[in-house]
This record gives sequence, C-alpha cells and structure tokens, in this order.
Amino acid sequence: MEHRKLVEQLAGKLGRSKADVNKLVEALAVVVKARCSEQDSVVIPSFGTFEPHKHTEQVQRDPETGQRVLMPPTLVVDFTVSNVLKNKLKLKEQS
Repeated sequence: MEHRKLVEQLAGKLGRSKADVNKLVEALAVVVKARCSEQDSVVIPSFGTFEPHKHTEQVQRDPETGQRVLMPPTLVVDFTVSNVLKNKLKLKEQS
C-alpha cells in the first residue's frame, strides 16, 4: 500500500483530515527512527515490535574487482508481527 492510500484510509477511519493523519504517520516514523537509532525496541500493541540489531564490521570481497573491502558496522531494524495481528490475518485467510 502506498503512503497516500494509507493516509486516506486512516483519515476516513479516524474522521480527521489527511493533513492531520499525515503528520501523525510522519511523527510515528520519526519516533521509531529515533528510538531504534538508540538501539531501543519500539512495541506497538496488537501490531508488532521494531527491534534494532547492530551488525559488526566485516571484511567482504568485491565481486567485480576481487578486492577485499572493510564494511563498516550497520544497524538493521527487524519487525516482528504481534500474535494478535498474526491470528487476525490467519482467520481472515481461512474465511
């Protein structure tokens, strides 16, 4: 789903303007980014968990040149779906 469609559907469900909902979605993204950059998990009840993992630096080989390159450490965010949402999706899939 595109960002625009998400904002439209949320605005319809919440009875608020698209501009207000867009600000809310953007604020959520900013908070998740900030907390994950501090290596703190973000849990949204009945939805899921955003959990950051730090990957250490690695030596990798460039496939084109064959040269060994040191890759810096990276921060990767994993998303785990909550059991509540997972069960709802399974029920909808079965019907």
